[in-house]
Amino acid sequence: MKIFVNEPIHPAAMDLLRSRAEVVSEWEDVPAVSAALVRTTKIGPDFLNRAKQLRVIGKHGIGYDNIDIASAKERGIAVVYTPLANVNSVAELAVSLFLALARKLVSAQKLIRSGECTRIAPPELTGTELSGKTVALIGLGHIAQQVAQILGVGFHCHLVGYDPYVSREKMATLDIEKADCLKEALRAGDLINISVPLNDSTRGMIGSAELGVCRPTAILVNTARGGIVDEVALYEALSRNELAAAASDVFAVEPPGVDMPLMSLPNFLPTPHIGANTEEALYRMGITVVEDLFAVLNGVSPRFPVP
Repeated sequence: MKIFVNEPIHPAAMDLLRSRAEVVSEWEDVPAVSAALVRTTKIGPDFLNRAKQLRVIGKHGIGYDNIDIASAKERGIAVVYTPLANVNSVAELAVSLFLALARKLVSAQKLIRSGECTRIAPPELTGTELSGKTVALIGLGHIAQQVAQILGVGFHCHLVGYDPYVSREKMATLDIEKADCLKEALRAGDLINISVPLNDSTRGMIGSAELGVCRPTAILVNTARGGIVDEVALYEALSRNELAAAASDVFAVEPPGVDMPLMSLPNFLPTPHIGANTEEALYRMGITVVEDLFAVLNGVSPRFPVP
């Protein structure tokens, strides 16, 4: 059988694929493929109409907004993903970004490299501790829960969560106080963590009105998806010091251009969608999605079907 893969995956996962199937990557191969494994490649009607023998699509990652799920299901094509494989890596990046911004690490290294650092502990690099701060968790999926665990246990942070799909009772078991609305959570947060999927209900959910209720000392980190936070509104809030700092691993257009207004701000820290880009996560995602592709092809129920 032929399996379509046109993006890098972990060598161990590629070896597993090649041990059982022929791996192809060209557009002209699509009509003959039984499965497709994608990371960021968009799978829409053009691909699906061409892939007449396609039985299963595997998403290498958690977010599957690049796949037209409804069209795939209409055609009887299964879709699988890896909802747990990169949880730890993304959560660790989120915490790293909070630390980097709170302690002004980017500004510190720039000052030293520029040769303009004339003293130790310069006042302009006075940071803040994460310990004891309130974390506003926007979205309470697996990644946010891991962020909560790290910051709650490791830094003794108070946790406030907003997620209409998670009950107050469930949050209580995680030592998270449930906010009744988005703005309530944002108002409470010294640290604001964005961990929601991108869909019609979350696109642009953090805009001018929402940023306007945040504390001027707050730090916002988005490792979820571009398009959730309005980038123009974020630029305005940061440039007016209505928000202390922000970091984003994700953008509406990726990779972002250097001419993007946010890039000019010293209190904004960008990273190029590296949340899941660790050796461990890439291995887990690759092996998990390949095993589920073959499960479907062999008539066995996959571990992680897209709901």
